[in-house]
Formats: sequence, C-alpha cells, structure tokens
Amino acid sequence: MTTTAAPETPARQRVSARVHVQRVGTFLSNMIMPNIGAIIAWGLITAFFIPDGWIPNEKIATMVGPTIYYLLPILIAYTGGKLVYETRGGVVGAMSVMGVIMATSDPIFLGDGGTGSPMFLGAMIMGPLTAWGMKRLDALWSHRIKPGFEMLVNNFSAGIFAGLMAIASMFLLAPVLRKVIEWLGDAVNFLVDHDLLPFTSVFIEPAKVLFLNNAINHGVLTPLGIQEAADKGQSVLFLLEANPGPGLGLLMAYTVFGRGIAKASAPGAAVIQFFGGIHEVYFPYVLMKPKMILATIAGGMTGVFLLTLFDVGLRAPAAPGSIIAVYAQTPGGDFAGITVGVFGAALVSFLVGALLLKTDKSTDDGDLVGATGAMESMKGKSSVASAILTSNAVGAGRVRSIVFACDAGMGSSAMGASVLRKKVHDAGFTDVTVVNQAISNLRDDHDIVVTHEDLTERARQQTPSAVHVSVENFMASPRYDEVVELVRARNAIAGTAPAAADEPEPDSAGGLLAEESIVLDGGTATRDDAITRAGELLVAAGAVDAAYVAAMHEREGSVSTAMGNLLAIPHGTNEAKAGVQRTALSFVRYPDGIDWNGREVKYVVAVAALGNEHLKLMARLAQVFTDPDQVRRLDTANSPLDVLEVLGEVQPV
Repeated sequence: MTTTAAPETPARQRVSARVHVQRVGTFLSNMIMPNIGAIIAWGLITAFFIPDGWIPNEKIATMVGPTIYYLLPILIAYTGGKLVYETRGGVVGAMSVMGVIMATSDPIFLGDGGTGSPMFLGAMIMGPLTAWGMKRLDALWSHRIKPGFEMLVNNFSAGIFAGLMAIASMFLLAPVLRKVIEWLGDAVNFLVDHDLLPFTSVFIEPAKVLFLNNAINHGVLTPLGIQEAADKGQSVLFLLEANPGPGLGLLMAYTVFGRGIAKASAPGAAVIQFFGGIHEVYFPYVLMKPKMILATIAGGMTGVFLLTLFDVGLRAPAAPGSIIAVYAQTPGGDFAGITVGVFGAALVSFLVGALLLKTDKSTDDGDLVGATGAMESMKGKSSVASAILTSNAVGAGRVRSIVFACDAGMGSSAMGASVLRKKVHDAGFTDVTVVNQAISNLRDDHDIVVTHEDLTERARQQTPSAVHVSVENFMASPRYDEVVELVRARNAIAGTAPAAADEPEPDSAGGLLAEESIVLDGGTATRDDAITRAGELLVAAGAVDAAYVAAMHEREGSVSTAMGNLLAIPHGTNEAKAGVQRTALSFVRYPDGIDWNGREVKYVVAVAALGNEHLKLMARLAQVFTDPDQVRRLDTANSPLDVLEVLGEVQPV
C-alpha cells in the first residue's frame, strides 16, 4: 500500500517560502559578514584619504580603487566558496570571480567613457557555484586515483576548472550582471527621482521582523550601495535597513507607556539595539503586538525621507546597525544630516508607538516571552540578546543544565551532546551539565534544550520554561557557539565565572563494535539500503531482533539521522528498545557516498543501546568526525582493525 503526503496548505506554503528566503539570506549574510571588517577598512580609508576626504593623501588613496574592485569581491567569493567546499572551494571560487571582475571594470570591455562596477553580485554567485562544481567533480574520481598521484590530480583539476569558470564568468555571467545592475540602478534612481524611496520601509520593516532582512540587505542593498558609494562617495541605501532610529523609538515608547515585563525590559533593549546594533532585540516587542509594526514603518519612512532630503548617506555599510558604526561611516560634513535622519526616525516611531500603546484597551502588553519564542522559532535559533532581556520571566540566572533531546535519546542526541559538551566545557563552564535524553523523558527543569529543528516544537511543549535552540547539522552546527555565548552571558549576569577544570577525553568502549560488524565498501546504495545493511549487521551480531531494522526505518521517517560531516547514525525508535538484546554498533563505509535526505553520507554507524554503555563510543565518534585528519584515516582504512584503531577500540600494535 502506498501513501501520499497531504497537500500543503497556503499557510504552510507561505511559511516554507519564508524559511527558504531566510536560508538564502543567511547564506548571503555568511558571505558578507566575515568580510565586513575589510569593507569598513575600505570605507575609512576612503573617508579619510581621497581628495575630498578628511585628510587627503594621494599615496594612501591609491588603495581605494583596487580594494573595491578586486580585493573585496575576491574575499567574498573566497568566503562563499569556503562555505560550500572548505578551503579548496574558497580557492577555486576566488579565482573564478576574476573573469566577471575584469569584464565589468577593465576598459577593454567597457569602452571609452565606460564606468566599472564593483562586482559583489558576481562574487556571491561565482564563489559558491564554482565550489559546488568542484565538489561534484572531485566526487567523480574520488578513490579512483592511483596512490602517489593525488596531489597532481587535485592541483591540476582545481586549476583547470577554476580557469574555465573564470572564462565562463567573463563571457557568460558578466553581460547578464551588467544589465541587471543597470536595471537595479535605474529602479533606485526612479524611486529617488519620484520621491518614492521612503516607501521601501513598508516592505523592509516587516521583512526585518520576519528575518528576511539578510536577503534584502546583503543580497540587494549592500551590493548596490557599494556601487553607488564607489561612484558618488556615499549611498543612502546603506541606511534603508540599518538605521537604528525606528527600533529606538519603538523601545522608548514601551519604556514610557508600556506595562509589565515589556516596560521593564525595554530600556535595556534600547541600549543594546541603539549602541550595540543588535536590531533583533526589538522584534519580540512587535511580534507580541503586531500593530506596533506601524511605528517602525512610520519611523523608517521618515528617516529615509530626511536622509534623501539632506542628500546624505554612508561611505560603507554600518555593520552592525549601531549609531557608532553609522557615524564611523559618515562622510565629513554629513553628520548633521545623518543625525537628523536617525533621530527623526526615532521621534516619529516613538510618537506612533506611544499613540498605539495609549489607545490600546488590553490590560497588559502581551506575552514577551512567548513572542521571543516565536521570534526564535522563525529565526531557527536562540536569540542571545532576547534571552537575556526576558531572563527574569523564564526563571533565569546562571545556566546549570543543558539537555540535547531527540526522539529516542540514543544516537543523535548522544552525538550532539558530546560535541556541545566539549564546546561548553572548553569555554571553562565545566560545572554546566550537558546530557542527552529522549523528548518523552524531558522535565521542565532544564535551562537550555537543544533539538533537531523538526523536533523543537515538541520539546517546547515539554519544557516551556527553557530556552530552545534548533539545529540541523549535529556535528558542526553554528548554533553550538551561540549556546556557549548564551551560557557566558547568562552566567556573567548571575555573577558566576567559568570553572577551571579540564574535561576528560572520552574513552573507548571495547566490545561494542566487532570486526565482523565493519564493512569497508558498501558499494552503491540508497539511504534505505544503507539503513537495512547496517541494521542487518546488528541482527547478525545478535544485538537486536529482526524487527529492530523496521524501527530504524520508522525513526528515519520522523527525523533524519544524518549528523553532518559525512556521518549518519541510524537507530531504532524509543519503543523499539524492547528488541535490543545488547548494546552494539555496526560500521559501513560507502566510498562513493550516498544521498541521505539531500546530504552526502560516507559513513553509516548503526546504534543499538540498552543503557548508557554506548555513550563513550558516541563521544569518541563525535571527536573523530569533527577532526578532518581522523576522517581521512577512516577514508583510507584498509581493514576493520584500522577502523577500530581510529575509533579508539584497540591500541595500535
């Protein structure tokens, strides 16, 4: 019998579309943000040393053009490539963007009187695209290269492919981008010429609250703003989204006319937002009273109107959107106009927000904690700043316990807890416990609960008082670093310092993984084939009964067991533990890789557990698969003993 998935409702489709846009925006942001320091350096050098700068210097100013046309796009392309395929992807991505850079800046292509364009858009396309292509090509001949020729093949394949992509970007992508930039520039000029630019706030302010700002800011406004700044010395586009005035006005309205938790926390939020540049701290104040978005829209429109009226802008992006960063990128002579634009936006946002709060008939300002949770759910991760602001409401203070929860509480959560525990303890917080549990066993006495993104809502119902963090990649999630920062912030507020103790390294757990349960070449397989193969090895070892294999497939149907870093650890459901005779693991390597719900997996480690006997080996697995050198040892293992040696099961002879 076959089953078909229920059709998506329009509401689900809207949420799915928003999530996809958020992910695109996050990826774009991850290319731009690591290079903001270089962009700011260019902006400061421009502000100080160009002929009409604060202290002109002809020699220093020679860096301005090459930096904006060559260095910054190459850095962005390298970063985008590295995100896709580590350093190898970064190198080929950086090389490939040279073609589109030259075709949009060199007089040979532009002709007499032509003006170049800083190729940020080309960098954000070519970097990831070339890295992705290199990754696919490497997979074609992986494990087929004769020993001793690996370096030769790797270097020449990268060089040839990067060169071809550079030529392709020069003659295929560059003409398209020149036309796109021309259209976008005409669109901006149309809005400016017809005094319509302030109306962009109608879209930008709601987009910020829905975390679509990265896609707008880093995908459109920053590239166009940098091009305009290169031509005119400044751009108002840098302040369409980053102006801290609207958020300041909203929070001050809550400070004066709010009630309860919102009134008490708004002043602290205003300081963080205005001086720290973390705009997301005001998002929950909008989400708990959606009509308050009118205040930020009115403030945003006012700010843009005043900035265009005074004909002012910034030389480079203000990142983060702090008043300090704004003033740092303000050209000499424009401080008055920038100040009027920022504080005018704040004043109007305050007045509209005050009116909305004063005419509100409700007895309180709503559920700030619930709004923060909704914000974190939309964002897909915990908000450190908002968690601090609402800490009194959720019984916060210092963090004492973190739990990593999954459906069965065996493989996925044990692996994630091992990685997270090491990060937390390496940061010095060895008194903070990090454990793994099944969601059904959660109690509402944990400070932080970490789950796969598909399980967060279930966990939130079990532990409504905890801060919830969603992850997708168990082995290398950036959310883990944010958890560490949350612990650091919360424990600092509580006046507790990190403990000075070392976390012992995980030991081996001899006997759980037998030589007979290790397969070094699984051949060609699908995800389901791999699950069955790994489960049958457990059955053959006498560790589980045959029904456990079906439970492994059932578990995979609810939440993927792909951990990231080429590893999957399929295991049965919580209910299937009755079919486990003893704790054991099996190991199957797939040299060519298999598609596991859209992720590449080469190593499948099946888990059957009675109690906690497997946890030490799971910790060892986590340690191995976060270490590229150890993964390479598994990749070149020629016998089961080689695998056991890497996993710490046996000592080398």
